[in-house]
Formats: sequence, C-alpha cells, structure tokens
Amino acid sequence: MIVSGRFMEFVALILIWVLAMIAIDKIKKGWTVSFRRIAGLDALEEAVGRAAEMGRPVHFTSGLNSLTGTWAPLTVAGLAVFGEVARLCARYRVPVIYSVYGTQVIPIAHELYKQAFLAEGRPEEAKPEEAIRYLSSSQFAYAAAVQGIAERERPAANIMVGPFYAESLIFAETFYRVGAIQVAGTARLYQIPFFAIVGDYVLIGEECYAAGAYLTKDPAHTGSLFVQDLGKMVAIVLGVIGALLTTAGTKAIVEFLKL
Repeated sequence: MIVSGRFMEFVALILIWVLAMIAIDKIKKGWTVSFRRIAGLDALEEAVGRAAEMGRPVHFTSGLNSLTGTWAPLTVAGLAVFGEVARLCARYRVPVIYSVYGTQVIPIAHELYKQAFLAEGRPEEAKPEEAIRYLSSSQFAYAAAVQGIAERERPAANIMVGPFYAESLIFAETFYRVGAIQVAGTARLYQIPFFAIVGDYVLIGEECYAAGAYLTKDPAHTGSLFVQDLGKMVAIVLGVIGALLTTAGTKAIVEFLKL
C-alpha cells in the first residue's frame, strides 16, 4: 500500500523510468539528442594537447571522492571525465597522473585507464600502477601530497572534477603557480567561486553530471539525461501554474500534488 501523500511521487517515478527506457531505445535506433556546448569539456583535448606539446604530464583529481553518500554521483561524474582524459592521453602519448583520495575508486580507475588505452590501440603502453596513485584518505595529507606532485612534476594541465572542500583553492593556486592550464568542476556551491577565479575552464553544477553523456554519447547516459531535463521543465511549469493559481485563491495544483 502506498503511503498517503506519496502517490504522485510514485507516479512521477514510474513515468520518468518509462520515458527513460523509451528515450534510450530511440537513441539506440538512431534518434539524436543535441547538447549545448560545454566549454570545459570541449577544452579537455586542448589541455592534453598542450601537455603533449610541452612534454609534461596531465594531472587529474576527483577530489575527496566516495562511492557512498551524498556526493557519490559527483564522484562517478569525475570518473567519467577521467575515462576521457585517459583516452586522450593514450592517443597523444601523454603521461597522466590520477591523484586518488579514497581507495574505493582505485579498481574503477584502473579499468577506465586500461580500457582507454585499449580503445586507442595501445594496450601495451598502459601503466596503471604509475598513473593511478593513492595518496591518503586524510584531507590535508592528501592536499599536501597533491601539492608535492604539482611542484615536483609540474604538469602542463590540471583537471579537477568531483566533490571538493577546503582543498579546492589550495589545488587551484598551486597548479596555477606551476603554469598548468586548468579545467575544474564541482557541484559543491561554496567551492565553485574558487574554481571560477583561478581555473581556465569551469564546470558548474549539473554540467559535471552531464559529462558522461556529453563525452561518450552513450545511449543510457544520454536518454537518462534527456528525460531528467524534461522532468525539470515540467516541474518548473507546474511551479509557475501553482503559484498563479494560489495567488488567485485556489490550491488545486498543491492538493493534486499532495495525493
């Protein structure tokens, strides 16, 4: 039995799921979904190309990553970006350094790295034990270790996508000082200004979550993203109509959504 007041939530969940399945099926059959350009994601190839020209590595971090809790989806978004960065580094033969905070992501990062080199036809050149470096699970020990990598190895590009906290500005300033081009993104509101000030390209909020679909054009990612955006538009329309009707003295929309 559905709890009172949750019926419309249940209907919305089922409707979104059905629409997502339909969208994914249509995309697999050739239906195309257009994306607005996201400069930060378009700049990944520029960043890796710059590293290739300078003969210096690319540095990547997904912040204080975790596959559980509130920011798990943002960690997954960061891993999607790492997969693309690894592929570009394999193509241009550029060393990549993934500074890892939480051990949970290591197996996934290894697989993404190896698959990237396989996709570029260079599986024998993959060196995950050198590229993927576990540093610490203590926030500021991790931050200090990343600073050390920046100062010693002086990467030409620094790419940061994931959940960041007080270390965000520490990283951004350090890599700015060593002359790295920076692509940074997070959905954590209080850290976005630091990335916007110091970074060359910034991914803000949901641009991070769209990265997987934008970069890979995977039908599952793309279809899900399309339906999520559709749902947001419907929610906005309902909100506006509800506000107008409430102002006019009727709460029909409010009562309907409370079912």
